[in-house]
Amino acid sequence: MDVTRPSCALLVLLVLYILNLATCMNAKINFREKEKQILDQILGPGRYDARIRPSGINGTDGPAVVSVNIFVRSISKIDDVTMEYSVQLTFREQWLDERLKFNNLGGRLKYLTLTEANRVWMPDLFFSNEKEGHFHNIIMPNVYIRIFPNGNVLYSIRISLTLSCPMNLKLYPLDKQTCSLRMASYGWTTDDLVFLWKEGDPVQVVKNLHLPRFTLEKFLTDYCNSKTNTGEYSCLKVDLLFKREFSYYLIQIYIPCCMLVIVSWVSFWLDQGAVPARVSLGVTTLLTMATQSSGINASLPPVSYTKAIDVWTGVCLTFVFGALLEFALVNYASRSDMHRENMKKTRREMEAAASMDAASDLLDTDSNTTFAMKPLMRGGVVDSKMRQCEIHMTPPRKNCCRLWMSKFPTRSKRIDVISRITFPLVFALFNLAYWSTYLFRDEDEEK
Repeated sequence: MDVTRPSCALLVLLVLYILNLATCMNAKINFREKEKQILDQILGPGRYDARIRPSGINGTDGPAVVSVNIFVRSISKIDDVTMEYSVQLTFREQWLDERLKFNNLGGRLKYLTLTEANRVWMPDLFFSNEKEGHFHNIIMPNVYIRIFPNGNVLYSIRISLTLSCPMNLKLYPLDKQTCSLRMASYGWTTDDLVFLWKEGDPVQVVKNLHLPRFTLEKFLTDYCNSKTNTGEYSCLKVDLLFKREFSYYLIQIYIPCCMLVIVSWVSFWLDQGAVPARVSLGVTTLLTMATQSSGINASLPPVSYTKAIDVWTGVCLTFVFGALLEFALVNYASRSDMHRENMKKTRREMEAAASMDAASDLLDTDSNTTFAMKPLMRGGVVDSKMRQCEIHMTPPRKNCCRLWMSKFPTRSKRIDVISRITFPLVFALFNLAYWSTYLFRDEDEEK
């Protein structure tokens, strides 16, 4: 009996221990409470100073390395007049701060999340080509900070920016523009802070990105460190290459200008006497072309060089103005032809009157015998001279152009006929030279 009592007591204690252990294991861990305790532990008063930058790689005294990547959500506009573009993006930075390491509770706590950026040290990055910008605070501020157990810090924020984009409009509207997004450190030099693009995919663009007048062809990432009299500062940039959509300008500018030039040629087919019709047609097309040209330039900045659209509108305006000047020349030639015909008619009348006077004088002075013989002599002499002239004066051979132009006896009509051929032919040659110059150009010439 004495031996069995200790064994029973030990058995009871073992059962109680097993039951207590099972109860502890079945109890749920409050991870939110654990997060609070960890945050108070690593960010509590006197434990962490946000004014001090993190150490370098492997805890050295080198510069803190910050990896950057961005996600382009939308590009709302690209303004040619102010030379700027607006973009909305998600901006992310990631760096290592060993002061923020914590226990992950056996892998159950993946990261801690903060919404106050001033609780930890932040890189002093700014956008060097920014004109305007704002954060998004609806419904809550679109920003978060994640602290991982190994001390890695991820900072993410959604921002909208209006950035400057210097443009070269020499090939407008057949041009390509490169707009940059530049990010640099404001106060920390490269001895303390270095920005690097994140490996893999540093720039991401939303799939359904839509621009009204441009197409995003590609983007390139690069470094743009700058040196000033206060030191060297780390800088990152991404170049966005935009190609202008030409279909809009083809329908709104090029085709209407071609139609106006062709309409101005209608005056070549109108009668030269229809002065009101030809003048009104020429003046109307000229004013319309001038109005369209001024409207095009109103939507562009005043630059000192000639743009491709300036060449097109200038030549079209010259053709329309040339058609109006052609009618002035036709009108002058028509009046000159009329004056020449009147002079010829007067000369023929004077020659006829002189011949009639000579014949009457001859009849009065000659006798009957002489009158009878002189016509014979005169006729024989004249006939012999005419035969000699026919032998020595052979008619010149006419080529096809002269033979065709001989169908139009007046100079005014010839000018109209030549203009019907010359104006379309020269305009076609201009189109051939224009489109071959601006469409089939090398990429090196665009830069």
